[in-house]
Amino acid sequence: MSLGKLANCSRCDALFVQTVRDICPKCYQEVEQEYEKCARFLRKRENRGANIHQVSEATGVSVKQITRFIKEGRISVDGNPNLGYPCEICGILIRTGNMCDACMKGLKHEISQQLEVDQRLEQEARARQAEAAVYRRKQNRDE
Repeated sequence: MSLGKLANCSRCDALFVQTVRDICPKCYQEVEQEYEKCARFLRKRENRGANIHQVSEATGVSVKQITRFIKEGRISVDGNPNLGYPCEICGILIRTGNMCDACMKGLKHEISQQLEVDQRLEQEARARQAEAAVYRRKQNRDE
């Protein structure tokens, strides 16, 4: 049985004995209170149309923390049609993943272009090696 290790809290940088979480017990309690504020706010029927910025403004919880709650599955976007979190690239509100469709498409395009460039460079390198081998064989015959 492990007793834990000394670590710094990722939120407040305080030293604590880490067992399961990467935050200290004090910050864990604060996060739980923030979650309860958000959950209470979103349980009210009149608030179900709120977006992440409205939830943040009404509860005082940061957009970043609300995003974590959504990604962890603690806050569901299913019953909240306008609730989403910012795309990590462009900031447009999304409901799943880390990137919007447009940024994902752009990233896939960049990756495919880079793969094509890599393949062309590899083919050129092979061709140069083959030419060098032919040149060496020719030199060896001439000697």
